Amino acid sequence: MRAARMAPSVGRQLLMLRSGSSWPSALLGQSRPGPARRPYASGVAQAAVDQSDSQPSESSTREKRANSVSKSFAMGMFKGQLTTDQVFPYPSVLNEDQTQFLKELVGPVTRFFEEVNDAAKNDMLERVEETTMQGLKELGAFGLQVPNELGGVGLCNTQYARLVEIVGMYDLGVGIVLGAHQSIGFKGILLFGTKAQKEKYLPKLASGEAAPGEPEIGACNGGLADIFTVFAKTPVTDTATGAVKEKITAFVVERSFGGVTHGPPEKKMGIKASNTAEVYFDGVRVPAENVLGEVGGGFKVAMHILNNGRFGMAAALAGTMKGIIAKAVDHAANRTQFGEKIHNFGLIQEKLARMAMLQYVTESMAYMVSANMDQGSTDFQIEAAISKIFGSEAAWKVTDECIQIMGGMGFMKEPGVERVLRDLRIFRIFEGTNDILRLFVALQGCMDKGKELSGLGNALKNPFGNAGLLLGEAGKQLRRRAGLGSGLSLSGIIHQELSRSGELAVQALEQFATVVEAKLIKHKKDIINEQFLLQRLADSAIDLYAMVVVLSRASRSLTEGHPTAQHEKMLCDSWCIEAAARIRENMTALQSDPQQQELFRNFKSISKALVERGGVVTSNPLGF
Repeated sequence: MRAARMAPSVGRQLLMLRSGSSWPSALLGQSRPGPARRPYASGVAQAAVDQSDSQPSESSTREKRANSVSKSFAMGMFKGQLTTDQVFPYPSVLNEDQTQFLKELVGPVTRFFEEVNDAAKNDMLERVEETTMQGLKELGAFGLQVPNELGGVGLCNTQYARLVEIVGMYDLGVGIVLGAHQSIGFKGILLFGTKAQKEKYLPKLASGEAAPGEPEIGACNGGLADIFTVFAKTPVTDTATGAVKEKITAFVVERSFGGVTHGPPEKKMGIKASNTAEVYFDGVRVPAENVLGEVGGGFKVAMHILNNGRFGMAAALAGTMKGIIAKAVDHAANRTQFGEKIHNFGLIQEKLARMAMLQYVTESMAYMVSANMDQGSTDFQIEAAISKIFGSEAAWKVTDECIQIMGGMGFMKEPGVERVLRDLRIFRIFEGTNDILRLFVALQGCMDKGKELSGLGNALKNPFGNAGLLLGEAGKQLRRRAGLGSGLSLSGIIHQELSRSGELAVQALEQFATVVEAKLIKHKKDIINEQFLLQRLADSAIDLYAMVVVLSRASRSLTEGHPTAQHEKMLCDSWCIEAAARIRENMTALQSDPQQQELFRNFKSISKALVERGGVVTSNPLGF
C-alpha cells in the first residue's frame, strides 16, 4: 500500500466534484493536465486569515485560542512586544526515557546510512534501492510519529527532528521519501483522522507500505501510491444564509476505489530517488466516512499539515549542512595552494565561518520549533514558516560555497556535492514557496498588529474609560518614534556575556515594530498589495527571530558550561552583529528613504516592459 498527497490549484491537477446518488459519497473527476492558476497575494492573505483561527480537531485548546494571548515571539515582535515564553530559556523537552530511547535509535540509523544506503546509486537509478527500502521498514522509519498502539515508533517532534537530521546529512532523496511520507503524506490522518480512520490506515502506513506526495509537480510516488490525501472543492451550504459556496474538503482516497490512474514518472533535476507522476481522478466514488476533518474544512487541514511538517525540513537541512561543512573543512585543511593550506587564507576562513553560522541558526530554529510543538504550543505558524525559508536558503548557500572552496573538484560528480546542490533546489519551492511564505510571515504578523491598532481606535471613542491603555500605548509609541526605546530589555534573561548582542536584538525589534506600525497606519488593509514592502518586512522578521533563537541557545550553553559554549558565543555574536545591521538598513530605507519608492516603481516598470516585449528589452551593444 502506498500513500500520496494531492491539492487543488497547484501542479497540473484539476479536481472537480460532483454529488453522488444512491451511495453516500463524493464523486471526484479530473480533466487531463492544463495550466494551473496560482492565487498570489490574495491567496496568501486568505491563508493568513484562516491561519488565525484554525487548529487541529484533536487539540484541547481549539475553542480557547481566539480569546487567548499569543505566546509566539514572532507574532509579538510585529507589535513591538518582547514575548519570551516560547524562546527563553532554550527549551529542553525530552524526559530521561525519551532521551535514552532516542540515543538508542541514533546509532543504528547513522550506521544504516553509512553502510547500507547508497545515495549516489539511488540518484543514478532514480529510485531507492529495494535493500534500502526494506531496511528502512525494518528500522520503523516509515512510522516514526505514529503512536505505538497503531504500529509506529511513537516519537515526539523533537525526537523525530533528531533522526530527520541524520537522514538529511546523508541522502535528501531518501529524506523526501520518508519526510513527505509522514510529515505530509499521512499527517492529515494523524492530526484530523477519526478513530476509525486512524485504525484502518495508520498501521499499514507505519509499516512502510506507504509513500509521500508532493503537490507542486504532480504527486511524489504518485505512480506507486495506493492511498492518497486529496483536496477537492465541494459545495457547502451556509446554514445562516442558505447560500451555496464551493469550499475545499480533504479526503482519504484509495486507488482500489477505481478511476485513479497515473502518468509516467517525471524527469527531475534532483531528488531523483523519489517517484513523481501526475495522478488523475475520473469518476472516483469516495465514501462519506473518508472525509478528513470537516466538509469544507480542507484548507485548514492543509495548513495544519504544512505547519506541523515544516520544522522537519529545517532539521533535515541542518543535517545536510553539517555533512557539507565537513567536506568543505576536509578539503580546506588538506588542499595546498601558494605554499599554504587554504584554510589559512582569510577568504576561505570567512566562507567557513559563515557556513557554520548558517548551520547553527538553522539547527537552533528547528529544535526551538519542535520543542514549542512538544510543549503544546498552538502559535508557531510564523516560526515554522521562518525555519523553512531560512533553512532552505541557508543549505543552498552552504552547499554552493562548499563547491567554491573545493574548486573544480566540487563540480565533479564523485565528491557528491553537486548531487546535494541539485537535490536542494526543490526545497525553496515545495511546502510553500519561499516567496509565498515571506508574504505569509509578513501578513500574519501585520494582521495581528492591525487588530491591536483597531482596538486602540475603538478605545479612542471612549478615552476616559480606556485612559490607562491609551496612555501606556501612547508612551511606548512616543519613546520609539523619538528613538528613546520602549524600556524593553533581555537583561537577566540571556547570559551576561551576550548582553551586547541582546541589546542589538532589542534595538532591532523596536526599529522593526516602529516601521510595521507606520506602514499599517499608512496602507491599512491595502498592505496586502504592497509586496515589495512585505518582502522586506519578512526578511527583517526572519533575521530578528534568528537573533533570538541563537541568543537563547548560546545562553543555555554558557550557563550550563558546555564545552562548545565560547564557540557558540562567537557564532551568536557574529550573527547578531550582521543581522542587526541588515534590519537597521532595511527599516531606515522603508521609513525615510525616498529612493526606496522610486526603486519599487522601477521594478514594476522594468518587469512590465519585459512582459510586453517577451524578454529582454535592450538591444545588443553592437546594435545588431
